[in-house]
Amino acid sequence: VQLQASGGGLVQAGSSLRLSCLASGRTFSTYAVGWFRQAPGKEREFVGGISFSGVSTYYPDSVKGRFTISRDNANNTVYLQMNSLKPEDTALYYCAARQTRVDRWYSDEESDYNYWGQGTQVTVSS
Repeated sequence: VQLQASGGGLVQAGSSLRLSCLASGRTFSTYAVGWFRQAPGKEREFVGGISFSGVSTYYPDSVKGRFTISRDNANNTVYLQMNSLKPEDTALYYCAARQTRVDRWYSDEESDYNYWGQGTQVTVSS
């Protein structure tokens, strides 16, 4: 599967953005998806995951309550809705996928994902 992330941009603090991760392939509904971000000089960080059916989502405390992941398997797309953005959310955002037979599977470890998109830049000004 190939992934393409889009939707990034430059916004002010307190604003919202919705990122999209479009996947190629006819079996995307069997892939769990994770979103990660990497700020300059920092390690890549998990910001959320969604199971292949979409029934389960997972967030770290740093974004819980502000970020929401959803998916539209009919259109091979996963979304990351980001609200109340802060300057510290500035980073390059990536989507990643892993095929799994376990619907509630997710991981916050980047090494557990087999496929990665190219990243989309999010910049939040204060």
